[in-house]
Amino acid sequence: MADLAEVSLDDKYTLEEGRVFLTGTQALVRLPLMQRARDRAAGRNTGCFISGYRGSPLGGFDQQLWRAREFLEKSNIRFQPGLNEDLAATAVWGTQQVGLYPGAEVDGVYAIWYGKGPGVDRTGDVLRHANLAGTSAYGGVLVLAGDDHISKSSSTAHQTEYAFMDAMIPVLHPANVQEFLDMGTHGWAMSRYAGVWVAFKTLADTVDTSASVYVDPHRVVSKIPEDFEMPPGGLNIRVRVHQPLEEEELLHKHRHYAVLAYARANGLNREVLGGKNRRLGIVTTGKSYLDVMQAFEDLHIDADFAEKLGIVIYKVGMPWPLEPEGIRHFAAGLEEILVVEEKRPLIENQLKEQLYNQHKDLRPRVVGKFSDDRTLQLPSYGELTPARISRVLVNRLRRLPGGGATIDGNEHLRGRLDFLDAKEKSLATARSATKRVPYFCSGCPHNTSTKVPEGSRALAGIGCHYMALWMDRNTQSFAQMGGEGLTWVGQAPFTSEKHVFVNLGDGTYFHSGLLALRAAVAAKVNVTY
Repeated sequence: MADLAEVSLDDKYTLEEGRVFLTGTQALVRLPLMQRARDRAAGRNTGCFISGYRGSPLGGFDQQLWRAREFLEKSNIRFQPGLNEDLAATAVWGTQQVGLYPGAEVDGVYAIWYGKGPGVDRTGDVLRHANLAGTSAYGGVLVLAGDDHISKSSSTAHQTEYAFMDAMIPVLHPANVQEFLDMGTHGWAMSRYAGVWVAFKTLADTVDTSASVYVDPHRVVSKIPEDFEMPPGGLNIRVRVHQPLEEEELLHKHRHYAVLAYARANGLNREVLGGKNRRLGIVTTGKSYLDVMQAFEDLHIDADFAEKLGIVIYKVGMPWPLEPEGIRHFAAGLEEILVVEEKRPLIENQLKEQLYNQHKDLRPRVVGKFSDDRTLQLPSYGELTPARISRVLVNRLRRLPGGGATIDGNEHLRGRLDFLDAKEKSLATARSATKRVPYFCSGCPHNTSTKVPEGSRALAGIGCHYMALWMDRNTQSFAQMGGEGLTWVGQAPFTSEKHVFVNLGDGTYFHSGLLALRAAVAAKVNVTY
């Protein structure tokens, strides 16, 4: 396999069939080029618009877009970074209006918005409005959401699916670099067909990996559902007098079910491991799917052994909304379903609802975050590990009739569990009492600019200066990006403290911090930025 450094830009971004070695970020850059090739082959003249705001795990996305500018411009792909996330999303909203008014030079504009979890939170108002308005028939919108499940580089841990669920935006969750290309292609096709924006969940575990992937633009064949009846006027954006309740009805009554029909027709959720002996079903998605497969590897469970144990696996590519027919077919005949997903129980809750009124013979026991005796087994906080999943999997097998004898009678499987337990305990053991915490780089101005006069205190914000919270200086509390210093507005009238300092970065000032300054001035508080 070629080293990434040896792969030229030509190899990464020209559209030759075969396999290319790409990182997840590079795959996201190649994706709009592939869509352009698909449209040209279909006789369509389209353009692409990309905008957003950098943040992990998509911090290098704009850098890669700039590197590939020559290839992008040749394909009528415009990259325009946003001042901040919600303004970028508003610009993307405008791309779907090309063709509604005179002067359009393309058949449609397909678009990408990108941002990390806090940016999704910030952009909720735009996402709701734009999704209600819809997408164009030859446009479509992918919303790249960079989630940080373990708060590795964010002030909070993030799971964006619930925000998208609130805005009625379907969510795709690719598990690897190949699925960035395949599911991204499906995402635009679904967006065009159903008239909705489509969220695309990314994690550092997938974006920052690399793989040899198939890059034929026509590898994915998008199927038009045959079991969905289009309403009069279709589902795409249209020129009309703004009627919020009409838009709501179109979204809830038609577009939502068009999304489900597309997912069903194109197998976005599918059984990846199955057999005639069906007892324990595992339903999983994205990174958790990879963790489940690693758990199988750690336990030395291959397809034949899984068949003997009665294990089958259902991989969910679209965790919201969960397509009901496929999951009900999978559930039929199972004794139990174990849902493995990180963070809050999105799939688990939908699955229980969809099986609620099924006949008891078609309604297996469903467990996930908690076991059937209410013991916490797959917590919604922190990060799931293959070792933890392995233990839960074996415990679930033990609870099935005759399962205990199967597990206890397999010396090799018990040996693997003992090995994994010992490994986890070893990793959890502190090797040194010395803690290495992040600190400012040598020579960085933050080393001095975050120090305040004796007797004073400072408030932190988003940026490197956030690290002053755990350093040897009197910095306490912080606010979200763009809210720096505004907590003082609420404190000042009710305290004898007369003044505080606030750290505000120039990037944040450009993004949204100017509003915080204006608000502090309007409130007439004594503060130094």
